[in-house]
Amino acid sequence: MSDPIRLADYTPPPYLIDRVTLLFQLGFASTEVHAVLHLRRHPDASATRELRLHGEDLELLSVELDDAPLPASRFIADAAGLRLFDPPATFRLATRVRIKPAENTRFEGLYQSGTFLLTQCEAEGFRRITYFLDRPDVMACFDVRLEANREQFPVLLSNGNDVDRGELPDGRHFVQWTDPWPKPSYLFALVAGQLGHIEDHFQTMEGRNVRLRIYAEDRALPRSWFAMDALKRSMRWDEECFGLAYDLDQFNIVATYDFNMGAMENKGLNIFNAKAIVADPERATDADLTYVEAVVAHEYFHNWTGNRVTCRDWFQLSLKEGLTVYRDQEFSADQGSRAVKRIDDVRLLRANQFPEDSGPFAHPVRPAEYVEINNFYTATVYEKGAEIVRLYERLLGRDGFRRGMDLYFQRHDGQAVTTDDFLSAMADANGRDLQAMTRWYAQAGTPILEVTEHHDPATGKLTIHLRQQTPDTPGQTDKQPVPMPIPMSLYDMEGQRLLVQPDGAAPGFEDNTFVLTEAEATLTFTGLPHKPILSLLHGFSAPIHLRHPQDWPELAVRLAHEQDDFSRFEVAQTVGERLIRHVYDGHSLDTLPHLPRLGIAYARLLEESSLDPALVAECLNLPDEAYLSEQIDHLDPHRLFTARRSIERWLGSTLTAPLIHRFQQLHATAGGGFDAPSTAARRLRHRALALLIAGAPDNHAPRALLLCRDARNMTERLAGLSLLIQHGLAGGEAELARFLADYHDDPLLIDKWLAVQAADPQPGAVDRVRALIGHAAYTHRNPNKVRSLVGTFGRLNRVGFHAADGSGYALYAEALQAVDALNPQVAARLCAVFNSWRRFEPVRRKLMQDTLERLLAAGLSRDCTEIVEKALAGH
Repeated sequence: MSDPIRLADYTPPPYLIDRVTLLFQLGFASTEVHAVLHLRRHPDASATRELRLHGEDLELLSVELDDAPLPASRFIADAAGLRLFDPPATFRLATRVRIKPAENTRFEGLYQSGTFLLTQCEAEGFRRITYFLDRPDVMACFDVRLEANREQFPVLLSNGNDVDRGELPDGRHFVQWTDPWPKPSYLFALVAGQLGHIEDHFQTMEGRNVRLRIYAEDRALPRSWFAMDALKRSMRWDEECFGLAYDLDQFNIVATYDFNMGAMENKGLNIFNAKAIVADPERATDADLTYVEAVVAHEYFHNWTGNRVTCRDWFQLSLKEGLTVYRDQEFSADQGSRAVKRIDDVRLLRANQFPEDSGPFAHPVRPAEYVEINNFYTATVYEKGAEIVRLYERLLGRDGFRRGMDLYFQRHDGQAVTTDDFLSAMADANGRDLQAMTRWYAQAGTPILEVTEHHDPATGKLTIHLRQQTPDTPGQTDKQPVPMPIPMSLYDMEGQRLLVQPDGAAPGFEDNTFVLTEAEATLTFTGLPHKPILSLLHGFSAPIHLRHPQDWPELAVRLAHEQDDFSRFEVAQTVGERLIRHVYDGHSLDTLPHLPRLGIAYARLLEESSLDPALVAECLNLPDEAYLSEQIDHLDPHRLFTARRSIERWLGSTLTAPLIHRFQQLHATAGGGFDAPSTAARRLRHRALALLIAGAPDNHAPRALLLCRDARNMTERLAGLSLLIQHGLAGGEAELARFLADYHDDPLLIDKWLAVQAADPQPGAVDRVRALIGHAAYTHRNPNKVRSLVGTFGRLNRVGFHAADGSGYALYAEALQAVDALNPQVAARLCAVFNSWRRFEPVRRKLMQDTLERLLAAGLSRDCTEIVEKALAGH
């Protein structure tokens, strides 16, 4: 493995680049790039004998310094870049290089997607376009001229505003783009080719009339208007909530089916994976539309949190990503149910980030070192980073958080900064000492909060003891306490909330919230002759594991009466997890004396008409296998799957009547569009049907078949299809064939067709996935196809992937190697499924270890090698 890059070794760049002039002579097979860089020595740097510019896979055609050819003795071009000897304090460097977009299967730099060319430069893709100081703390103004054959490339786009265009000889034309705002090279973008567009306009609060366009293939354009509406709502929301207006005359989005990630926030020219743009209710599910809305908002919000203020180095990646995830979460919460949005975010955090924090690839939100930066676009940097931003809001209040944001932009607009700069702005704007927040950035691992209670009926005193600790992670021990805001409430056994305050002066307790800053603390409450029921961590106020043992009657009361929506969901998760563990450990549900009371509490959820149906659906949705797997040592994944299914079966049979009632009652509402009542109704109807089928498959299979055949929208059709396939019900194969026939020409729906089958736990899963890899609808070259088939099989098919004979691991490793040869960045994401191999029972543990060792011996990219080596090193 290559030597790591360390945060402790950071030094400012030896030179700054004030302005860049680029000329592209575009072609699929060959593109020439003429670059003129205006360089000056960094004020804090001394004279250097050598300046290295980054560059990869570039054919150097010429190099000039201050308009004169540079002698061969003054430079060396090698595989890593361009080395300049004895550079002056200020100079103008002109280079001309040739690149080959059509041969670029990595989708980094400039590459071909169908009938057009496009770029992806974050994190280090610009060095595959031209020689540059390709690091985020070098910010320059860009002038870009694009020249190409008009017939092949009628559309020519780059960052900023187009300021000139015209015709050239031989059927060629040009467009000139200028971006007045300094930006790092990772935000450069170019798109050229045959694309149509839709257009709208937005007037900012400052009076600027902004032209909005979404470019895509013609067939995708009619399905892009929802994304356009989401963009306009995002722009208005950012003005209203943060006072941030857009700063160019044009905002362009391009959708492509060939993209390594979700989207990219290039200044003024966002480039999106088509799945994050192309969506309408007829061919997209509610989840798809929610995703489009969130990703459009996320990339637009980067205009300020990421573009106008960017990160000094890649160790600060969460400065832009965690902050912007927080912002898109808040936007989405304001578009619908805030409680359900919070539940969705926490589910994602627990399924993806918590396992990362407890595995061999555990790393702080601000990592101390990396080998391949692409491997650090992780749930820790994004989702845990967003939780840290939310902690600021919890600690300072909404007004205090806004003051901190205002000061952050006032101080750092146009700069590349650090998480320490963000913390200082929050602290200074509110006159608060927030230094302890640095521990959240610097320490890996998910903190554990242990809560114990003692009630003395003679004195009516309740004593609550809180103790926090963060487990050891690779390279980190002896963790320090982190600030934790802990909202709390007390209930009596009838479910009535008790209005009490802790005894005496309780530092850190305000508005029913205690801020734990030390390793341990004790609170006492008096005037309580009967033991109350304690509820903690409302709204999931900190990204932690809560260890708070409560007995079954207490859980039943909270499930039926909890007033905080998230806490009600949380207690349902706790009940579900304990029931699953009870069965997993070999016990019968009949041995639980309080089971009928739990059934009554679940029934009350279904019967409580004032509750949001989407919240009820989530309370009935058991913890997923990915999260549960992290709670069990010596895991048998097949036994866990069976245990979870048995609890679904119990819920379906116990709640049959109220489930059928809600399924039928919500039929009309569920036929509506993408609005809150309709989406909530669909969410509960489909959860109800899933439990009914788990309880009595033969009795309720016709309902799933009817839902699929008579679907009024794609959400219904895919819900019915998934249930048919997941349970091996009659009619499933015919509906799969009908789906393929209906949507064979729609790449995004073919992705869903692949994913439904990849997640199928029925016998023969490995053979089915192998056959699909050979299907004409699949290719290893397309990241969406890889994620839909191979990625879904590894992440969601816990039965097939973990086949006892190791055949699932073998197939997955074979596909991973094939993808790695084409696109290491996508392949590296696939490696993560093996990170928790040490948690499994001995047979599967050995099979996964052998698979990892074979992968390493076979030779992998640097991206994959880093992850596989860390997995084998273990934790």
